Amino acid sequence: MSRVAWTVLPVDDPAARTARAARSGPAGRTGPPAAGGHDPLLHWTRLGDSVVLFAEGPDPVHRAAGPGAAVRDAGGLNLVIQVGRAFQRAHPEVSVLLDRGRHLVVDAAHLVVDAAGTHAGEGLDWVVRPLPRDEVVVDRPTPSARGADPALGELLALLSQPSYEETLHVVTAPPTRHSLDPGFVIAAETAAAVLQALGYVVVREPIIVGAGHSENVVADLAGTAEAPRGLVVVSAHLDSVNHADGPDAPAPGADDNASGAAGLLELARALVTRRWPHDLRLILFGGEEQGLFGSKAHVAALDEADRGRVRAVLNMDMIARLNTPAPGVLLEGAEVSRTLVDELAAAAATWTSLAVSTSLHPYASDHVPFIDAGIPAVLTIEGNDTANDDVHTARDTLATLYPPLALEILRMNLAVLATYLEADGGADGAVPARTAPTPPPTAISPAHPPETTSPS
Repeated sequence: MSRVAWTVLPVDDPAARTARAARSGPAGRTGPPAAGGHDPLLHWTRLGDSVVLFAEGPDPVHRAAGPGAAVRDAGGLNLVIQVGRAFQRAHPEVSVLLDRGRHLVVDAAHLVVDAAGTHAGEGLDWVVRPLPRDEVVVDRPTPSARGADPALGELLALLSQPSYEETLHVVTAPPTRHSLDPGFVIAAETAAAVLQALGYVVVREPIIVGAGHSENVVADLAGTAEAPRGLVVVSAHLDSVNHADGPDAPAPGADDNASGAAGLLELARALVTRRWPHDLRLILFGGEEQGLFGSKAHVAALDEADRGRVRAVLNMDMIARLNTPAPGVLLEGAEVSRTLVDELAAAAATWTSLAVSTSLHPYASDHVPFIDAGIPAVLTIEGNDTANDDVHTARDTLATLYPPLALEILRMNLAVLATYLEADGGADGAVPARTAPTPPPTAISPAHPPETTSPS
């Protein structure tokens, strides 16, 4: 195995900027090396506010970083994407060279690879990939705020923290929502009743999870435009799991992922108060914790016409744990999702105080099967989610959540959903209201449109 020399520099260091400019196209995208004095043996990778410079041999790194840089040696460089601290707990013997929470750069020398080329334990909670060359893995964009549309502001004002917190209590009521446990069925039945009472057409979609059976809850709201209409999808997984103590142990799953499921129901409550030209689909997936079974099954069942109708998929997974001093969000997609990522970042700048990070390296949530099918999908997840050591344990309780963070993420998401659904405005620019049925007393209530909003 060839040795690799490497160093880490701040993203604004002149040497880091020079290396990136020499091997990047517009907006930091990988491109052919620029003409001039750049060393063709030198490569870079950006993770947030840090840039890794590396080469096979120390000379290119020393020349680029300068004589004062701490250049080190490794048996190769790998990128790890993990859920929580799963990789670090499983492999404490592996040297972590750069820790950016969900994303790690590790020394490949201590990684054990089997005959199939898979790293020991790789799968549900972490994955190991070669460190991308001359590429941004995690970006920290600084989008400009756009003009705040008053009608959209009225829609966002319908989001309610008390309503969201009430739904969190309902979702976490079963001791566990393991996909194969009766507690999951109770949660699915409750969510389906709420969505149906709000006016959505609800289908409980059976799925296979390993040797057992579970389900997705799928709720549709037809658009008002003539067919063919676009389709906008909002998703979150409903199941929970306790890896520490086993499938029968308590798994409240407050952050992972009652926070996202309750967020979906809160968005459902606001979205049903408006008329949208395009179709809306809300999905609570089962089987996510066992390997994305619900989302894989749903995407596989979409015919070519339906796949072509999907304008955007917004997936929420862990949105209510404050892991950083300032509220933050990671927007994770792929190249097919780049426009959607940009729209979300702009909405965050316009309507929230969220610090935004972005990545086009998707992993381990229900946005991935959509991306694999060529459909633009983005995961919205709390910033620095790996600081949450309570994931997949009995400690993931409501007491650990910070609902104001979830409301910020929901505002960002709702602003973009409204854009993609294209509200059918009247002559005065107002968003027409949709009359929503009254739900049962045990369910969350539909938001009431502001009195200034006039129906068409």
